[in-house]
Formats: sequence, structure tokens, C-alpha cells
Amino acid sequence: MPLTKGTLDNPNAGRIRRIADLARAKTRRKTGRMLVEAPQAVREAITFRPDLVEDLYVEIDEDGNTVSARAAAIVADVLGRETRGEGTGQDRIYVHYVTERVMAAISTDAQGIAATAQTGDLGGDLDAWTLPTQTGDGGRRPLVAAFWQVRDPGNAGTVIRTADAAGADAVVFVDECVDPLGPKVVRSTAGSLYHIPVLRASVDGFLDWNARNGLHVVAADVRGTEAMRPTSLADLIRRGDASAAAPAWASDGAGASVLFGNEARGLDDDVLERCDGIVSIPIYGRAESLNLATSASVLLYSLAMSSHVRTM
Repeated sequence: MPLTKGTLDNPNAGRIRRIADLARAKTRRKTGRMLVEAPQAVREAITFRPDLVEDLYVEIDEDGNTVSARAAAIVADVLGRETRGEGTGQDRIYVHYVTERVMAAISTDAQGIAATAQTGDLGGDLDAWTLPTQTGDGGRRPLVAAFWQVRDPGNAGTVIRTADAAGADAVVFVDECVDPLGPKVVRSTAGSLYHIPVLRASVDGFLDWNARNGLHVVAADVRGTEAMRPTSLADLIRRGDASAAAPAWASDGAGASVLFGNEARGLDDDVLERCDGIVSIPIYGRAESLNLATSASVLLYSLAMSSHVRTM
């Protein structure tokens, strides 16, 4: 069908400007709403948190055809929910068709579909979250992934996705970090933002929360400090937590929060020395270090696989 009167075609309309303005953290805080871009992030938001999703904006061409097959599938699912009586009241999602110019005004990274959603409990305070008493997998030890002063949106989204895939119980952004609800972060998580709690805390608040919940804080760092030397991840895996030589944080059966540092500076010494231990990833080649996303992948997966193997 051709474009209809219901199609939004004015990129300068107040409504469109307000949606685009959700890219700003100040607007998200003020309105309690956020922008979700691209098919995968939108689909996961609808699947896992339909209570938060308000409106879909779907790009169509001059003949009225949805420009993205993935977007069309999402629209069909939303309309099917209403047909089945599932998308009513609080969970009702409204679909709006827009022209190419309007979608470009909303987002240049939408790939044919974007959504507005309430922020709700996403990105909340760590102190308001309760660590589950049953973490599954036959009593697997809790694992929290924490990131200190992470600033790059792409890195932030990637580490959230990595922590989700590794089965972490939560992600915590510690101190002054990029806003985890920014569009670039949300898109980079590929939907993981809606699978795993993503929380915020100060350094003191983070350390206090771990102490109250009986979790060790383990820093990921190559060099450590004069007072605290790192344990090699390779040595830790080789000897296992049954070894008398293993550090307490790896052998006493308690859970752990693994704290990663800033992309450029790592972790400051004063933060490192407040942790229970330090673990380093060995470098076998000539590279000076691994980037944040790679370090998080290697370390979180190593700890997760070790934990899962022990409970099999």
C-alpha cells in the first residue's frame, strides 16, 4: 500500500525532535524514557521487557513496504500479540510508520526500526538490587562483572553482552562511567541489557555491597601494586581451587565480583589495594596488553567455565 495519512513524514515535527533528544543523558534522566535502535535490540526489549516498551517507529518506502525484513517480523509479532490479547494495558506497544527522512532524524543507526521505552529499573543503583539466593546450576558461585570508569559506549555495550553470555548475575558500572542507557550502549549490547541487571555504584558503595553479600572483589590487572601482586589466570586454572596454594578468593567457595579498569588507565593503585585479590591474563606474544572487551571475555569465560565444570 502507498504512504497513508498516518505515516509520519515531517522530520522537524516536535514529536520527532523529542524522540531524537533521547540520545542525550539529560533528557533520559528528565523524562525517564530511552531510545532503542536496530532490530535485535528492539526485538529483545519487546521479548523480555514489553512492560517498558511504548512505541515502535518503523521505516517504510514510498510504496508503503517496510524497508527491513527483520523490522517487518518484529511488527508482525507485536500485532500478533494484540490479536492474542497479550498486548493490552501496560504492555501495549504502538506501531508508527515513518519515512526515510523521519527515521534519519530519529536515528542514523536504526536499520529500519527504533523504539521508545521507559527506563524503569534499568541502570538502577546497586544498593537497591538483591543478589539472588539461588543462582542456578546446582549451587554455582555468584559472579558479578564490574567496570570502573568505562567511558566508551561500544566497549560498555560489548562487556554487558559478554557478561550476559558468560552467565554473570549482574553488571555494575562503578564510579563515573558512560550512561548504560545511551543509544550506542544499548545497541552494542545486542539486547543483553534486557537479560541481565545493569547497575551503578560508587567505589565505596560497590565495595560495601560486596562485603555485605560475602563476595570477594577481584581486580583484573596486569601488574598489580608493590603491596599486591597478581595471580596469573593460567596458574589459577592449572592448579584449581582445590590447591592449598590458591588464593582465598578462589578457594573458599564464596562468589566474586571481577573489577575491570578504565580502557586507557586500568585501575588506580588505591582501588587495586582495596580489592581482595588481583588476577592477570598472561601475554604470550609481544602485545603490551589486551583491550577491555577482550580481557573481560577471557577472564569472565574462564571463571564461568571453571564454575560450571565443577558443578557438573
